[in-house]
Amino acid sequence: MVDVAGNTPVLDRKQARELDRRATEELGIPSIVLMENAGRGAADLLCRLGINGTVLICCGRGNNGGDGFVLARHLDLRGYPVRVALWADPATLTGDADTNYHILVRSGIPIKVFLTEQDCEHFVEECRNAAWIVDALLGTGSAGKPRSPIDRVIEVINQSGVPVLALDLPSGLDCDTGDAAVPTVRARHTCTFAAWKRGFLAPQAKEFLGEVHVADIGVPRSLLQQILGIPR
Repeated sequence: MVDVAGNTPVLDRKQARELDRRATEELGIPSIVLMENAGRGAADLLCRLGINGTVLICCGRGNNGGDGFVLARHLDLRGYPVRVALWADPATLTGDADTNYHILVRSGIPIKVFLTEQDCEHFVEECRNAAWIVDALLGTGSAGKPRSPIDRVIEVINQSGVPVLALDLPSGLDCDTGDAAVPTVRARHTCTFAAWKRGFLAPQAKEFLGEVHVADIGVPRSLLQQILGIPR
């Protein structure tokens, strides 16, 4: 799908998955390289926006959380104070997200694991001490109302008053429809990967997205055009 008025490439949920799959299976780009590029692109953006204090990166157990782990490493490498709040049992992490989690652990970057809604009492303090909060909780594959305790986590983030950068899309926002669950992260900026998502075009999505930035993840333009059905 293409937004003809703005000439902005737009992917729906299925196309976004297909882009990643074909980049890996047909072009031979390892999926962990795509994750690395996503996290580093988000780090580049956050540095341009300006960092004046600790960045709190809130990660779920999927690939969106993996992007957050990569972001944490690159911010730490550049000398910025960073903390990771992992809202999942580390034993449930798989694939590239699990790999990047263990890199963080070995790197000595501060990680706190939160598992229940009761942990939100401590999480409130983490948010209070942050200059930025990064939402890496739920990715484009998520649909419907966020489950406990993520729903409460989103509420705490929204109530914190701290500016939020959402990775790929704000958690709780539907990738295809742009409908916002109750609750949905209200981001000041959204760093989406490869292309806009279809739901971003919906008027009701605007208040949750903030300013949208597209980060290049290294997928060739020719493949993106094929997925979108754009003649070469």
